[in-house]
Amino acid sequence: MTDGQNVTGDGSRPASVRIGALFTFDSVIGRAVRLAIELAVTDVNADPGVLPGTKLNIIMQDTNCSGFVGTMEALLLLTKDVVAVLGPQSSTIARIISHSVNELHVPLISFAASDPALSSLEYPYFVRATTSDYFQMGAIASIISHYQWREVIAIYVDDDYGRGGITALGDALAKKKSKIAYKAKLPPGASSITIQDILMQVSEMESRVYVVHVNPDSGLTVFSAAKSLGMMSSGYVWIATDWLSAVLDSSKHTNRDRMELTQGVIMLRQHIADSDIQHLLLSRWNNLTRNERFSSLNSYSMHAYDSVWLVAHAVEQFLSEGNAVSFSADPNLQDTKGSNLQLGSLRSFNNGEKLLEKILHANFTGASGQVQFTMDRNLVHPAYDILNIGGTGFRTIGYWSNFSGLSVVAPEKLHSKSLDSATNNIQLHGVIWPGQTSKKPRGWVFPYHGKPLRIGVPLRTSYKEFVMKDKGPDGVKGFSVDVFKAAISLLPYPVAFNFVLFGDGLKNPSYSDLVQKVSDKYFDAAIGDITIVTNRTRIVDFTQPYAESGLIILAPARETESNAWAFLKPFTFQMWSVLGVLFLFVGAVVWVLEHRTNTEFRGPPRQQIMTVCWFSFSTMFFAHRENTVSVLGRCVLLVWLFVVLIINSSYTASLTSLLTVQQLTSGIQGLDSLISSSSAIGYQVGSFARSYLVEELHIAESRLVPLNSPSDYARALELGPGNGGVAAIIDELPYVEIFLSKYCKFKTVGQVFTKSGWGFAFPRDSPLAEDLSTAILGLSENGNLQRIHDEWLTGTECSADDSGIGSNRLNLSSFWGLYLICGFACFLALLIFFLRIFCQYSKYNNQVGLECHEPEVVTRSARLSNIKSLISFVDKREEEVKNALKKKPNGCQQPRIGRAGEQSALPL
Repeated sequence: MTDGQNVTGDGSRPASVRIGALFTFDSVIGRAVRLAIELAVTDVNADPGVLPGTKLNIIMQDTNCSGFVGTMEALLLLTKDVVAVLGPQSSTIARIISHSVNELHVPLISFAASDPALSSLEYPYFVRATTSDYFQMGAIASIISHYQWREVIAIYVDDDYGRGGITALGDALAKKKSKIAYKAKLPPGASSITIQDILMQVSEMESRVYVVHVNPDSGLTVFSAAKSLGMMSSGYVWIATDWLSAVLDSSKHTNRDRMELTQGVIMLRQHIADSDIQHLLLSRWNNLTRNERFSSLNSYSMHAYDSVWLVAHAVEQFLSEGNAVSFSADPNLQDTKGSNLQLGSLRSFNNGEKLLEKILHANFTGASGQVQFTMDRNLVHPAYDILNIGGTGFRTIGYWSNFSGLSVVAPEKLHSKSLDSATNNIQLHGVIWPGQTSKKPRGWVFPYHGKPLRIGVPLRTSYKEFVMKDKGPDGVKGFSVDVFKAAISLLPYPVAFNFVLFGDGLKNPSYSDLVQKVSDKYFDAAIGDITIVTNRTRIVDFTQPYAESGLIILAPARETESNAWAFLKPFTFQMWSVLGVLFLFVGAVVWVLEHRTNTEFRGPPRQQIMTVCWFSFSTMFFAHRENTVSVLGRCVLLVWLFVVLIINSSYTASLTSLLTVQQLTSGIQGLDSLISSSSAIGYQVGSFARSYLVEELHIAESRLVPLNSPSDYARALELGPGNGGVAAIIDELPYVEIFLSKYCKFKTVGQVFTKSGWGFAFPRDSPLAEDLSTAILGLSENGNLQRIHDEWLTGTECSADDSGIGSNRLNLSSFWGLYLICGFACFLALLIFFLRIFCQYSKYNNQVGLECHEPEVVTRSARLSNIKSLISFVDKREEEVKNALKKKPNGCQQPRIGRAGEQSALPL
């Protein structure tokens, strides 16, 4: 069936091609795009290089801001055999009529519908010629992350456009570890009273960061209501999507009333790079609208202008390939008997899928920049200007693109070069916030309107140093309470609070139940000696730990009795062994160094051995009789006596400690021996220790005995497991330290086997937890945290750290440095000594060789003779060798080293 459109004489091209345009004429966007579409159609028909011989006709239909009217107008437009439809500007209408164009194979090119859901494969004939809100919400999430806000409130119109954008915002914020705290839905076409009521509810909430995503025609009503409620003052943050820039750009002249309503607002605008095409279009636009009431050129105008050219280029390629513009009846749209809908007038575009392919493969530069589509049918290089309204205008504080994120450099410049920290170092320029302040708002406030925070405090019946009931104005006092009050005082804003006791006063309350109350919002926070453990961090947020903690074993102890061999206990067996060897070694070194020069180190072998042994061990008491005369010997002895002095002093101190200080020992050797035994184990009532023992260490619950007070601890430990008591108690270190300061017959066994801390609990994502963590760090740095600790928790009676006998025994590792110094001194002295010996021996042997020119025969017996000669030479007195070297050679009667088996001519 022919299409009914005029064709040229040769039948190769139609004389005209019709396209449709669907938008609301009397709207912010409609007034901006109408003239742009008309200019584009005129430019296409005037360009001989596009659609030569074929005229492009445009048919416009007014949707009148109504989904129903828009749908009817769209169907009416499709009955006029259009090859493509521009618009609509509404995402709601776009969703509805997308099903119609899918059936009729007519491409739908929208210059304003930004709902990300329209990119779904459900709408194959929908082509978005503007930027999807998916990218706009990514830009807003980057701004939120840049200013480190964790929660925002979304104010949006409750239609497809609003819901789709806010869903994308939630996903983008989740990637930045932020979230939407509340979604304030505005009914489409809501009155100012309705908007004001909704904003009244919003103002009572904690977050002060608002993202406004509404329609341009009614959006300013939101800011008008916010201003009347005092929500445009200091401390508030308002971020508007590109609807606001469309409103402000549509006015030729600055509207002071609009600017007054939006002071301090951050808004986004689709980024359009400067180009010659844009400047030419702007010049023509200004000439045409000089004396008429038209909107100014904005980003939607340029996308609409490029949409016409997009269709024109696609139709040109479509026709150039020999495709015909024809329509045929759709068998699925035949009117049923008695129907007056006239569905048969809707005809299917026969080659619509080919035209759609040409559109999606388009690649040209238009007024809005490069027109090209990605695989998911979005425009390439999505980018936004980030603007800040102030005074009578607005200024650009930065840009966002999916390529570079936030930057103060225009996206087109970043695309032309590689991204590095130098070019993208500054993300955003300074902002003037609502209230005419340049200080970044905190982004949240307490939503209680003067109602103080309810702070849960455990009502302890033991270890009241940490928290206890009090008759003062606060009702509680203690170490934890003072830390909390000191941290609150460091916050830059006032916080009103009341302490609420938690527990029955008969036993320590369950701290897990207290934390659960915070998670359930029964308490606004909980303070006290609350241990930060994994299962609790899943339901609440904790501050920075203000005290270190961890589980440790507390066990009964008995005094260690002394015995006849107590004098050996200061040193370990290894230490005694190495010390004995070292005494003999140093004695031998001194003997070698003194043997040639000192008569006290000469004599028969038995006497020399006795001298070495006596000299070695007598140095321990500095009682050696032998004098050292050689320089090397004195150096070695000086180092050795220093080592002996340190060893003697250490031995004396350790032995004194062992014999005079009370030593305690326990039958429990450590955690492993306690777990492997079947003895009863005590734990503090309400502590997390019970769950840890059962779930982590797999100790049977039947072995666990709950204990409430320090006196219960002492009684159970004294009774022991055989008499209804316990073998040991596992509790947190701060409690154990207080217990041991009062009960001296007990001790800790081993080291702390869990590492944790105490903190204050707040509901999840509470910003107060982060601020208090900073305050606690400040307390730690200025010393106030330690001062509070000393005020409440300083022990007075017993030491909590008694490490037992083993820790007083000295081992080899304590002295290896001294031994190393001593060994090095001995080695160096021996090296110098033997080098000197070899030099003397060489001179001595050469002088003897000058007298007796006997032929040398290198045999095994000769080598043995030389070794024995060297040993004999070393045994000579130093004075004899020097005298022999001074004498002139006089035949073979000169004294020399004899052959093997012969005695030297010189006497010993």
